[in-house]
Amino acid sequence: MTLHELYLVLLVAALVVVASIAAARLVSRVGLPVLLAYLGIGLVLGESGLGVRFSDARVAQALGIAALAVILIDGGLSTDWHTIRPVLGRAATLATVGVVVSVVVTAVGAWLLLGVSLQIALLLGAVVASTDAAAVFSVLRALPLPPRLSGLLEAESGFNDAPTVILVLAFSVPVTAHTPLTALRDLAYELGAGTVIGLALGVVGAYGLRRLSLPASGLYPLATFTMGLAAFAAAGAVHASGFLSAYLAAIVLGNAGLPHRRAVRSFAEGLGWIAQIGLFVMLGLLVSPGELPAVVVPALLIGLVLLLVARPASVAVSLLPFRVPWREQTLLSWAGLRGAVPIVLATFPVVAAVSGSERLFNIVFVLVVAFTLVQAPTLAPVARALGLVSRDPTRDLQLESAPLDVLDADLIHVVVSPRSRLRNVEIWELRLPDPAVVTMVVRAGRAFVPHERTPVRAGDELLVMTTHRVRPEVEQRLRAVGRDGPRARWRRARGRIL
Repeated sequence: MTLHELYLVLLVAALVVVASIAAARLVSRVGLPVLLAYLGIGLVLGESGLGVRFSDARVAQALGIAALAVILIDGGLSTDWHTIRPVLGRAATLATVGVVVSVVVTAVGAWLLLGVSLQIALLLGAVVASTDAAAVFSVLRALPLPPRLSGLLEAESGFNDAPTVILVLAFSVPVTAHTPLTALRDLAYELGAGTVIGLALGVVGAYGLRRLSLPASGLYPLATFTMGLAAFAAAGAVHASGFLSAYLAAIVLGNAGLPHRRAVRSFAEGLGWIAQIGLFVMLGLLVSPGELPAVVVPALLIGLVLLLVARPASVAVSLLPFRVPWREQTLLSWAGLRGAVPIVLATFPVVAAVSGSERLFNIVFVLVVAFTLVQAPTLAPVARALGLVSRDPTRDLQLESAPLDVLDADLIHVVVSPRSRLRNVEIWELRLPDPAVVTMVVRAGRAFVPHERTPVRAGDELLVMTTHRVRPEVEQRLRAVGRDGPRARWRRARGRIL
């Protein structure tokens, strides 16, 4: 690639991102997930639009898996542990038992209604069994549902990718290649090992980042996000569930009270948006629009089976031990949004050269678009009709770990040496310019909040909170007192305060 070609590629990529952002703004006004805007951009750029040709399912699969990992890490870092902890059992059941029920019911429907082979029927059921994390996160976080309900939907969408990937891979080989016992053993190993690796790397990463003093604040978001990617790759390297591992590691890191938590979440959110844009545009490029009309009827039939039978059955069976009210079960059934995950999973049988997989991919694409148009805009009215949306929802209290950038503030760390004349100076004698204040003193390993008459001792560490505007004056005043003691005067030399 020449330098000129590189410039052209970067220009086209930038224009695609800008167009995707503008299109996302338009569709979000009507309550649709932004995936439709991005898929539309891909279709416009594709062979039936501007003529860009892309048909490599293997490349699409690899890039899609990487993008999904990024999206799951973003979702995990922004997931509140206190919200999902009470519903972990329900979410895990929905993501396992619920997925199996959905696969069986959808596969039976596909086998009876479409007359496809058993393998294609099982693949179709497995591919569309997973709810999409990106679609769920984008729609539900703008809908004021009860925390237990929104937490359950978010946790389910993060957990159920792993079982569906395992099932799709298993069904992409001849059905006779697996016995029920070996399939169950493989499923248990991948989920168990993925859980252990994700939690372990999340704990290790949180422990290290809390104790490391990195030279730049911008390294904290990078290090945190990289730990999530490391969990994904480590689990995948040992044939465990990388999706589950990445999501769990991100939840641990996002709730560990790490420094610069707001910056970490903003960084992850930005990467998540880039991953969504790239993923959906690529999937829009991958599909051949001329082949879609032939699968509209099969896609609508399977979508109706999924929406009206399979999803409600999976919710009812999974939540039977938990006695969830029928109104919440109804919303859970309607809120099973599909998005990029089923489309990416539909590339697996294409790569495996399963007979009929190209038609399966087109069916899944039409199903996702059609039923996203149905479910997403109606989700809020359905929730209101069921009485599950508060008219005046309260805002959760947001606690951040030193959000100094938002407050336009700085934290100055002062170590009092034995020779410093800060020794024995009382806090009030520092006469720091307003609004600077000594917020904490660390003495002999014990931290406490000082009062005006607290004397400063040798070896003390002072934490001084100030604003960017007066920080130079604060530093100059501290140096003056450290040099001349409490009677230090402001004196001018060459126009500067010393």
